[in-house]
Amino acid sequence: MSTDPAANRAAGTAANTAAWIPAKRARLEVGPAPYTPPADDQIVIRNRAVAINPLDWIIQVEPFAYRWLGYPTVLGSDVAGEVVEVGAAVTRFRAGDRVLAHAVGTDKDANRAAEGAFQLYTVALERMASPIPDTMPFAEAAVLPMAVSTASVGLFQTDHLALRHPSAGPEPTGQTVLVWGGSTSVGSNAVQLAAAAGYEVVATCSPHNFGYVQSLGATRVFDYNSPDVVADISAAFAGRTLAGAIAFGTTGAAACVRIAGACQGTKFVSIATPPVSFAPADNTGRLARPRMIGRMIGGNIGLQLAARRRGVRTKYIFGTALKANEVSLAVYRDFLPAALAEGRYAAAPEPMVVGQGVKDFQHAMDVQLKGVSAAKVVVTLD
Repeated sequence: MSTDPAANRAAGTAANTAAWIPAKRARLEVGPAPYTPPADDQIVIRNRAVAINPLDWIIQVEPFAYRWLGYPTVLGSDVAGEVVEVGAAVTRFRAGDRVLAHAVGTDKDANRAAEGAFQLYTVALERMASPIPDTMPFAEAAVLPMAVSTASVGLFQTDHLALRHPSAGPEPTGQTVLVWGGSTSVGSNAVQLAAAAGYEVVATCSPHNFGYVQSLGATRVFDYNSPDVVADISAAFAGRTLAGAIAFGTTGAAACVRIAGACQGTKFVSIATPPVSFAPADNTGRLARPRMIGRMIGGNIGLQLAARRRGVRTKYIFGTALKANEVSLAVYRDFLPAALAEGRYAAAPEPMVVGQGVKDFQHAMDVQLKGVSAAKVVVTLD
């Protein structure tokens, strides 16, 4: 790879290809895309693997929460590949470095196809990227960025749980974090990050994932489908101090509110998943929008009333919020590079590669929409 930005730009102009979403609710279409040079605080990555998140198909199926998006555009958040060009103010990377990055092209303050993941070349913020070891496959690295960011917002931002930041050798805090949905993509990383910050972790998942979640750092794991799970976890917190809870899955927030209300400590629940499913109601690929919005409003009102009665505070996580504060640097600059290099942090969950090329992004979104367990859908781009 050349270290001359102009040469890289010229090569990229001829080579870039993207899976565009041409209009609201449209299927992806593969076509040429411009190569965009980085701003001062950005890098350009030649993507080698891209992971799929539920947000991707939610935007495609019913983009009511992303009304600002201009079309055509490029979706996707999770990239891993090689740096081809760096901005004038970038100091941590140079051309040829192997990296992972959280692309933020669908954010309102970006709203730019060049910063989407579903293409060969993606522009990413330096502060939202981490080097990866030479031994780490790109497909494994690609599962991390959005999950790491979302978990980090909920755990470490001062307007959420405000936990101590993760480090190489954390001193035990004597406090316990509840992670509801510990085998999910974000939950897998929340367990690891909380443990790396010195907190004991109590988590939930399906019984067949107990061993997996414990291997990530959870000390106690409970079956979230058990009718007694709320009572069992509340009893397990006897003698423990709650540092807060982070909830994934449509039933997680309500359960965490009930548990937090019964525990001693920080009565705060960071919520990653609203109390309603966004999955299409039928095979048309469209949501039953009025019913879904009604359930969303009703579910949130009920959740807030339950939280207020129990003295529990709640807040929804916006997974890219850390790009504007110190948490991005604490995680992507100060913690993750060494943790990955030294094997202290696992690329979790496992990648499930379902395609090899830009043409396969729509298929990958369809696979993700059907649901996966303890895995993340990935497309490789050689």
